[in-house]
Amino acid sequence: MRSFRPAALALALALLVGCGAPAPEPTPTPSPTAETAEAVSTVFTLPRTSASLHPILSTDKVNVALSGLLWEGLFALDQTFAPQLQLCQSYTVSQDGLTWTFYLRSGVTFSDGSPLTAADVAASLELSRDPQSRFAGRLSGVSGISAQEGAVVLTLSTPNGALPALLDIPIVKAGADGVPPGTGPYRLTETEAGAVLTARTDWWQHLSLPADTIPLVTIQAADDLISAFDTEEISLVTADLTGASALGFAGDHAVWDYPTTTMVFVGYNCQRGVCADAALRRALDRAWDRTTVSVALYSRHAQEATLPLSPVHADYDQTLAQRRDYSPQVFSQLLEDAGYAQGEDGLWYRGRQALSLTFVVNTDNTFRVSAAEYLAGELTRAGVQVELQKLSWAEYQQALASGSFDLYLGAAALTADFDLTPLLSAGGSLNFGGYQNADTLALLAAWRSASGTARQTAARALWTDLENQVPFSTLCFKNQSVLTQWGAVTGLTPTQQNPFYGIEHWRFGS
Repeated sequence: MRSFRPAALALALALLVGCGAPAPEPTPTPSPTAETAEAVSTVFTLPRTSASLHPILSTDKVNVALSGLLWEGLFALDQTFAPQLQLCQSYTVSQDGLTWTFYLRSGVTFSDGSPLTAADVAASLELSRDPQSRFAGRLSGVSGISAQEGAVVLTLSTPNGALPALLDIPIVKAGADGVPPGTGPYRLTETEAGAVLTARTDWWQHLSLPADTIPLVTIQAADDLISAFDTEEISLVTADLTGASALGFAGDHAVWDYPTTTMVFVGYNCQRGVCADAALRRALDRAWDRTTVSVALYSRHAQEATLPLSPVHADYDQTLAQRRDYSPQVFSQLLEDAGYAQGEDGLWYRGRQALSLTFVVNTDNTFRVSAAEYLAGELTRAGVQVELQKLSWAEYQQALASGSFDLYLGAAALTADFDLTPLLSAGGSLNFGGYQNADTLALLAAWRSASGTARQTAARALWTDLENQVPFSTLCFKNQSVLTQWGAVTGLTPTQQNPFYGIEHWRFGS
């Protein structure tokens, strides 16, 4: 946990994601008294909007942040992106890696008392593939979903040993209108005084919860959210403190960071220009001061990384990562190996041609611009001519699409299985540098299909290949944050998909 006590702090709010259907009829459950609701609201309250609360179809960021309290998935990802069994009790995989059978826990019920069935799970996973879903595309490698007695079968088009990492999708009761019942620790209770989350006494996990009721405060716009948090009407928000937009929160609050799959990286033009030479890319890979980027420029809301994988992940190889650490000395040596020599003017030349690079960055994110300015300055001081182009989003997209760059600073929100196919495959949605290498793709496929100890062996082979080819250079992985009122709650262990992960360990009040 990190704490902030400024009078006014500019924060970039990114309250998860989620849009949808009208609210259901009130559930006939006992309502708290006005005195009880008032007492609890002084301890811990959460925001909601009048938009849909549907955990799969909603696009309302405030409401989706509540999903972890009401719904659960087959798996839950912990803070290292490791999938933990949740509604799934066990699973089997066919020898070819294409057929996965997930066996459901028995005795699990929805908040309306009805039992969880395989049909509910299959319908929820199918719904997640809807173009309107916030999970659209996550299961693009799944060719079939079917329900059996007590189990759900997923058939893949290509093997993916990390499939469980994609299955933290909320499971809802099939066919329910409005806010569908979930299997989570709380149920939504609508009262005349407002909405309240009520702890379930029939929750299958039978864990102690920090509060019996959590009142929800309805907000209408970002300004309402700021005001409600600043005046302590609500006790928690989730935020991207290094995002493109900025909202101001004043007063004392605690900040709890959690890792994300958002990778900040330098991309190279592998098709034309000087960066088409892998030897030069290897040299540049050692020129990036990742520590300063993540600690100073991203205000410690990022974790430096040289591999295209969160450094908290089990497949992150620290030994291989350290081989690509920032080193001006190695940078100079690798430039010489690539055929460059430093002139008396301090510039690097190949023959009579000075090494000159066009570096593009989009101006919509001030943190990224600051990072690009710093990195360009470091290259200039090292004797490389750099033209840093700060472009609007439309101009930046055009430059990437047309290949009008040598380097670009980018950010990519990877899936939780850290699939690099969009960055490495020909025509990949993030392969703006035009990288093409059949050996790299074969190693990527081997890593994606592997499981168990074989997965780390396959990962090392892929990381070694990327160290040699360097189609892009990872700089860091961003953190995001949960903000709470000072002393309102302790014991938070938020994750990218669930700010309430491990809520049974929370304690309200100082």
